[in-house]
Amino acid sequence: MEKKTLSLSHNYKAPSQQLDKNPAIIMLHGFGSDENDLFSFASELPEKYHIISLKAPIPMQPYGNAWYNIYFDNTDGKFSDTKQAIASRDLIANCIDEVVEKYNTTKDITLLGFSQGTILSFAVALSYPEKVKNVIGLSGYVNEEILKEGYASNDFSNLQVYASHGTVDQVIPVEWSRKTKPFLENLGVECSYSEFPVGHGVAPQNFYELKDWLAERS
Repeated sequence: MEKKTLSLSHNYKAPSQQLDKNPAIIMLHGFGSDENDLFSFASELPEKYHIISLKAPIPMQPYGNAWYNIYFDNTDGKFSDTKQAIASRDLIANCIDEVVEKYNTTKDITLLGFSQGTILSFAVALSYPEKVKNVIGLSGYVNEEILKEGYASNDFSNLQVYASHGTVDQVIPVEWSRKTKPFLENLGVECSYSEFPVGHGVAPQNFYELKDWLAERS
């Protein structure tokens, strides 16, 4: 069921295991998808989490949404709209505060992103690490151009990252993702990184591994 009480439309699943306050997983879908995509994982995730799957703000034709535009016909190859990406970064950061207030969650927020949603997850977590505990970044990479100025001096001591990529990804080269772990560890961020023999998608083994990773940190 879609709700519109946050700044962004979203799907919501309540935790079936009630605590005084429950943590939350916020899902960020990829380019051209919507809030229903990653939400299909919701029933398989740990029962103590509020699950919120956000819908990106830019509508596409004939369907789907984006966090920022990608111009595939640019002469230099793919060209990302950096201004839109930064605006979405800050919109998501604001939405985190709204989620904590509306659903009375703990501040232990996990961002779970795919592709463009992963790029934004990293941007939010590195720009505003006080808002994020975990990042699960699937099939994405760190785009330094959309990180907040001065981010490297932030306190990342509570941030943990799981990143994964398909070795035959035809959309985002695996070489881009391989830079994630050394980049994050250089900032002092704990990062687990895995590859799977798939394209631009999530293999079943990938999903089981991220579930285990999350369970160990719950």
